[in-house]
Amino acid sequence: MTDTKIEIRRLVFADLPSVIAIERRAFPTPWSLAMFVLELSKPEGICLAARRNDQMVGYIICSRFDQVWHIMNVSVDPELQRRGIATSMIDEVLGRVGPEGQITLEVRPTNSGAIALYEKFGFLAAGRRPRYYQDNGEDALIMWRTEATLRGTLDDVPAAGVRPVAAP
Repeated sequence: MTDTKIEIRRLVFADLPSVIAIERRAFPTPWSLAMFVLELSKPEGICLAARRNDQMVGYIICSRFDQVWHIMNVSVDPELQRRGIATSMIDEVLGRVGPEGQITLEVRPTNSGAIALYEKFGFLAAGRRPRYYQDNGEDALIMWRTEATLRGTLDDVPAAGVRPVAAP
């Protein structure tokens, strides 16, 4: 695949076969088709596709819960990672959310590459969700991007440092 410009556009239902294929290659416990359909059905969500050379190379799913945005899923085809695709998608989400938007996400503490990427955008770790990941029982690191995290503090992060009980 030649290096050409990444096109970021709205994710649509017709993209789901490509999304599912990437999801299954990228994650040990992939989302189901129904999970993607649900997220695409939400009117206030931000669901984006990254395409290069007219081929799906990644996607990002971001949902809004009251005043907080939650990045639910970020994935890039494993063969194309570390080429700026996730950076482009996150940058687009941040532009759509706006500078005052509060955004949270969960990430595996062992995923140092993803953590470094999120930190580059001003996300800070604010707590853990014990045994969050079903495949191995690993905790999730809860990260936030807010006006305060952009200044290096957690002053405006809800329940920063709290270790909520994992869902059953």
